[in-house]
Amino acid sequence: MNSGANAQVAAQVTREQHGDILLVSIDNPPVNALGVDVRRGLLEAIEAADADPAVKAVLIVGAGRNFIGGADIREFGKPPMAPALPDVCNRIEASTKPVIAAINGVALGGGLEVALSAHYRVALPTAKFGLPEVALGLLPGAGGTQRTPRLIGAQAALDLMLTGRHASAKEAERLGLVDRIVEGDDPVAVGLTYAQELLDAGAPVRRTRDAEALADRAAQSAVVEAARTDTAKKSRGLFSPLKIVDAVQGAIDLPFDDGLALERKLFIECLDSPQRAGLVHAFFAERETAKSPETRDAKPRAIASVGIVGGGTMGAGIAVAALDAGLPVTMIERDDEALARGRKNVEKVYDGMVKKGRMTEEGKTAVMARWSGSTAYDALANVDLVIEAVFEEMGVKKAVFAELDRVCKQGAVLATNTSYLDINEIADSVSRPQDVIGLHFFSPANIMKLLEIVVPAKVANDVVATAFELAKKLKKTPVRAGVCDGFIGNRVLAVYGQAAQYMMEDGASPWQIDKALRDFGYPMGPFQVSDLAGGDIGWATRKRRAATRNPEARYVQIADRIAERGWFGQKTGRGYYLYPEGARIGTPDPEVDAIIDAERERAGVTPRSFTDEEIVRRYLAAMINEGANVVHQGIALRPLDVDVTFVHGYGFPRYRGGPMKYADSVGLPKILADIREFAKEDPIFWQPSPLLVELVEKGADFASLNQIK
Repeated sequence: MNSGANAQVAAQVTREQHGDILLVSIDNPPVNALGVDVRRGLLEAIEAADADPAVKAVLIVGAGRNFIGGADIREFGKPPMAPALPDVCNRIEASTKPVIAAINGVALGGGLEVALSAHYRVALPTAKFGLPEVALGLLPGAGGTQRTPRLIGAQAALDLMLTGRHASAKEAERLGLVDRIVEGDDPVAVGLTYAQELLDAGAPVRRTRDAEALADRAAQSAVVEAARTDTAKKSRGLFSPLKIVDAVQGAIDLPFDDGLALERKLFIECLDSPQRAGLVHAFFAERETAKSPETRDAKPRAIASVGIVGGGTMGAGIAVAALDAGLPVTMIERDDEALARGRKNVEKVYDGMVKKGRMTEEGKTAVMARWSGSTAYDALANVDLVIEAVFEEMGVKKAVFAELDRVCKQGAVLATNTSYLDINEIADSVSRPQDVIGLHFFSPANIMKLLEIVVPAKVANDVVATAFELAKKLKKTPVRAGVCDGFIGNRVLAVYGQAAQYMMEDGASPWQIDKALRDFGYPMGPFQVSDLAGGDIGWATRKRRAATRNPEARYVQIADRIAERGWFGQKTGRGYYLYPEGARIGTPDPEVDAIIDAERERAGVTPRSFTDEEIVRRYLAAMINEGANVVHQGIALRPLDVDVTFVHGYGFPRYRGGPMKYADSVGLPKILADIREFAKEDPIFWQPSPLLVELVEKGADFASLNQIK
C-alpha cells in the first residue's frame, strides 16, 4: 500500500491516492454518521476523482469500527443542509470511474444507501447491514427503496425495510447486497486489494439501478401485494410501513428516476407525519433514560454471577434474561419441589425456542449448565448480585433480605423486584442499606424490555451504576425511578385504571373501553391486560391499600366482585372476559354485564353512553395528569422517563412517543381544560397536577423539562 502522497481533507472525509485508486475515508466518530460535512466531502471526492485522469477507481471506507452508521442524529429536527443524501448517492452512482465500498462494522440506513450507490461492494465478515428507518416512522429516502429491490428482489428488500433488522455479512452476500466477503480486519487493505483486482480484470462501471432482480414484474408485484396485506395487519395504525410497500411497488412499475421521485414524495409524507415526531422522540428518550445522575462519576461493580430468590413466573423470566446474557444463575426456592418447578419454568422457555427452531438441544444444554439451584441461602455466598422475586408482601420480602444480609459477601448488590412496596423500608431492615436497590422487571421478564431501576435513599452511587450496567447486559431499557407506591409505571397505572373503572360503572362496557384504546394504538385494552396479568394481583393491591384509601373518594367495587368469584383472568378461564378451553382471546361475559348492572344499581349510578373519543380523552387525561405529578415530585427525573416507561412497559403506542409527548402534541392547555371539566363531576379524583398548571401558565410544555437534573 502506498501511504502515499496527495492526501487531502474535506472536513471529515479524507482523500488519499494509492496508485490508480483514490481512497476516500470517512472519519466522523463514533459511527461515521452522515452529517453535512461527510456528505459534502463524499460529493467533492467523487467529483475530484472524475476530473482526475490519474484516478482509475474510487474506494470508500469508514475509519474506526464502522462503515457508516446512518444519518447524523444531531441534525434531526433542523433545517436540511445541502448536499442532500439522495444527491450524494446519485452522484456516486453516476461516477465514470468504478466506485467500491469496503464495509466493516455497520452499514445502516443512509450508510447502506451509500454502499448501494457504489458499483461494487466488499465486506469484512463482521459487517452488518440494515435499513432501519421504519423505526423512526420513515422510509429509506436516498434510493434505498429503489436500489435494494432492483438488486435483491422485492421480498428480501421488503423484509429488511419493514423489520428494520440487521443482516449479517454472510446473509448480505447470499442475498446479493455485497459481491464478496473477504477475511481480515482492515477495510483499507481488503478494499484496495479488491479494487486492484477489479481494475486488473477491466471490470466496468456497474450501476445498481440497472440490476435485473425485478425483471419478472408480475411475480414481484404479487410479492408486494402479499406484503401489503400482511403489513396492513401487523402494522395497524402505523404510517410508514405501507409507504415502504408503495415505494417498492414503484420500483417494479416505474423507470428508476421516476421511482426515485416517488420515493422522495413518500419520504416527505413520512417526514411530515406526527408519527415520525413521536418515533424520533421515543428513539432519543430511550438513549436519555440510560443515564442517571448517580452514574456520572460512579463506576459499576463487577457482575459475574447472579442469584435469584424465587422460581415462579417472574423469577424464572429474570433467570432466563440473565442466562441469555451469559451469566451463571443460582436460584433459591423454599423446598425441593418448588425448586424443581422453578427449573422447569426456566426450561419451558428454552423448550419453546427449541420447538420453534431458534435454539438447538445442545444450545439449551449449554445454557442450562449455567443454572444451579438450592434450597439453602448459603448457595448465594459468592454471587455478585441477588434479585429477590418472591410474593409481594413486606414481611416475606424482609425475611428474604434478612437471609441475604446474613449470607451474601460484602459488596454484593441486593435487589428487590417489588412492584409497589417501599424499598427504603426493605433497605433499612438490613445492615447494608447502601447495597439495596430496586430492579422492577416486567412480565415476562425475559421478553419485556423495560427495567425500572428504583433508587432508595441510602443506596451507593456505584450500586445504581451497576444496575444500569446490568440493564445493558440484559438488553433492557432502563428507567430511573424514585421510591413511592408503584414507582413510575404502576403508580400512574393505578390512577388511569381508576378512570377506566369509573367509566365502566358510569355506562361504558369493558369491551367498549378496550376497543377504544386498541383503536388509539394500544395492543390491548386495560381489562384485557388485567385478565392477562391476573386479577388476583390487583385485588391484593386494593386490599393492601384499603386502610389508607380516602373514605370520601369514589371507589368502584366491580373488580372486587369479579375477583371474589375466583375469576382472575386467563389463568382461571374467566375474568372480565370468558376464555373457553384455554383460549388466549376472550369473549364478552354476560355474567360480568350482570355484575356491572348490579353494582351500578347499588351505587345509585344511572348509566350513560360514552363515545370512544371521550373514553380516550378521560383515560389519557388521568394518565398524563398523574405522570405530571410523578415528575413534579421527582419520582421520574423528566417527562421522557414517563414516556419510555409507558412505551416499553404498558403498551403505549410508540408512534405517539409516550403520554407526555402525546400531551405536548395535543397541547397542555387542552389537557388541563379536560381535567377541569371532568373535575366538575369528581373534584377529588380530577385534581390538576401543580406541574401541569404551572406549565400552562408559563406557556411551556413537557419537552422543556427533558434535561437531566
